[in-house]
Amino acid sequence: MTAKPTDPEQEKMMQENYLWDASGAPDPEIQRLESLLADFRQADRAFVLPAGMPVAPRKFRALLVGMFSLPRLAAAAAILFALGITIFFLRPKFEPGTGATWDVANLQGAPQIGTKTIDANQAPVKLRVGQTITTNGDSRASLSQFDLGEIRIDPNSRVRLLQTDANRKRIQLDVGTIHAAIWAPPGTFVVDTPSAVAIDLGCAYTLQVAPDGSGTIRTTLGWVGFHLNGRDSFIPAGAMCSTRPKLGPGIPYFEDASSAFREAIPKFDSSLENSPTRIAALSTILSEARKQDALSLWHLLSRTNPAERDYVYARFAALVPPPKGVTRAGILNLDQSMLDLWWNSLGLGEISTWRFWEQSAAPQPTPISQQPPQKKQSSLKDTH
Repeated sequence: MTAKPTDPEQEKMMQENYLWDASGAPDPEIQRLESLLADFRQADRAFVLPAGMPVAPRKFRALLVGMFSLPRLAAAAAILFALGITIFFLRPKFEPGTGATWDVANLQGAPQIGTKTIDANQAPVKLRVGQTITTNGDSRASLSQFDLGEIRIDPNSRVRLLQTDANRKRIQLDVGTIHAAIWAPPGTFVVDTPSAVAIDLGCAYTLQVAPDGSGTIRTTLGWVGFHLNGRDSFIPAGAMCSTRPKLGPGIPYFEDASSAFREAIPKFDSSLENSPTRIAALSTILSEARKQDALSLWHLLSRTNPAERDYVYARFAALVPPPKGVTRAGILNLDQSMLDLWWNSLGLGEISTWRFWEQSAAPQPTPISQQPPQKKQSSLKDTH
């Protein structure tokens, strides 16, 4: 019988081997990630790297394994981020005309590409730029590409492929629901909806679009950026965010917040300034907020008028004392550097990293279904 290794380096090497070929000792965080992504596991065939694709050097593999020492919330994002970066640098060279199609598979019923039905048990068919997948009430489909990930499309959905090249993968979700598990580098995968643009920051999430163009996003792993005309929301794992035509993304919040808190967020988002509904909603948000609900309060700072912002600041500071370099006056004036410093003290990752991928690496689009110009409200300053 082989003796159980006691040397820390040997144990680390075995965990590393488990990460890459399942031959070593399992790491609890890796097993948890595998469980969360189990729905996306390929059941009919093993994943095979393309011929000629080099294996990641041992030092780089060890670096990725080391990321599991991060806090739990950041670890999941780091895992997918690292996987995406690995594929990005190790993938075969992209040449014009390659990678221009995605694979579509029938998961249930009779999904269609245009007017052509994808039969059950049929080999995956190709989706080209400009083509649309539709599912009726009892059909589902999967959409995938090697260096992107997999998107599962629920019944009563309509998805169009807009762009696919070495640096940008983009689809349009007109209506319905998709579940995305993405390992491409942050900022690579973009989803247009009628009321906002979802920019993947290395994650797994569910995105729903209603017939009226409103939408909801729920993040399972990593992060998603929700964007419209300079108005941004950052949604980490465990949080959700709604969006509405003309107004764009609302205030994100963790789904384990109190029911009163969760119900007050959309009321505040949709109410007119100084209306009784908005005032009552803000009061509920502030009274019900926990320390972890600082995620919502941070976004709320730039969605309030100066008088309201003072109350938000006071509650935020009581829950998470402002770090050195952050002042009340600066926050009330929406000083971006101070807002960023305060965010960084929340333990949700460096905001500059997410903003870089969401705004610099990703495009600055407006949704395909163009909306009338947003009506300016003097009390609302959308600076982030």
